[in-house]
Amino acid sequence: MIPLRDEQETEASPVATYTIIFITSLVFVWQMITGIDDQAVAYTFGFVPAKYTMAQMAAYFSRLNKLSSPFTYMFLHGGFWHLIGNMWFLFIFGDNIEQELGPFRFTVFYLVCGLLAAVFHFLLNHSSAVPTIGASGAIAGVMGAYFLLHPGNKILTLIPVLIFPLFVRIPAFIFLGIWFFLQFINATGQGGGAGIAWWAHIGGFLSGMALIGMNTKLPKTGFRERIDRYTRKKRSPRLQVITPGEGPAGGSDLYGTIALTSLEALTGTKKLVTIPWGFRKSVYRVVVPAGIRHGSMLRLKGMGKFLPDMPPGDLLLRVNIKNAI
Repeated sequence: MIPLRDEQETEASPVATYTIIFITSLVFVWQMITGIDDQAVAYTFGFVPAKYTMAQMAAYFSRLNKLSSPFTYMFLHGGFWHLIGNMWFLFIFGDNIEQELGPFRFTVFYLVCGLLAAVFHFLLNHSSAVPTIGASGAIAGVMGAYFLLHPGNKILTLIPVLIFPLFVRIPAFIFLGIWFFLQFINATGQGGGAGIAWWAHIGGFLSGMALIGMNTKLPKTGFRERIDRYTRKKRSPRLQVITPGEGPAGGSDLYGTIALTSLEALTGTKKLVTIPWGFRKSVYRVVVPAGIRHGSMLRLKGMGKFLPDMPPGDLLLRVNIKNAI
């Protein structure tokens, strides 16, 4: 299952999430320059439990290194797909949690979840001399917070069936529940020795669930509101899910809604829409003309219902313009 996007839109661009992705990507470029399999980098900046429990290894590392390793490890990755997978999940789930916390608190939340994931890994692997690297623990914390805050949100998910893409909308509590269950199965089963810190994933997820409730108890500073004025989104999601319904008079035509920002309505745009049932194709391209007004209808020929002895109906999309500028 490959998540494409969640359907819970945010009002402001997630600047902290994008910054974390950017910094982590820069670190990966540095890793490629120094050598992606450089063991000195992995042991120096990775999290190694034996640094703290084995005197022979601890002697090689400074006190500063031992204090910083539980943070620096989450910015290293073992390969391109390791990086892409982690950053994609952060991109999917991070914006909603940042919307809830604000950029500064989200950054602290992310780092603390990564720290607690390392602690959880340490408690169950305290003598391990294998370096742990990757942002999975911190991102698991973001996913744990999402699980509590937005359990009913739909996750648009791509499931490859042979060579055909299948797009399905899965509730977040099911998608994330399956993910957590797989981590637990791997941690307690044969996957425990596969070189992946499964318990760090579990610890990060549980930490995110525990920490997100603390936000409501902290005083508001107004910092997020000031930042939101400058980061408010100017564009709606390029890929949108349309759930069509019948019109009041019935017939073969179907009706749905497409969301645009005022900037997109003014200048025109192109969108991809996926329709979850009753159609021959999975994804359609929609061209929105410049100057379209709120409440206008876009007609997609032949995408309505198929009734006996009648030509195919159309799908009419009502334009919903949000005040983004």
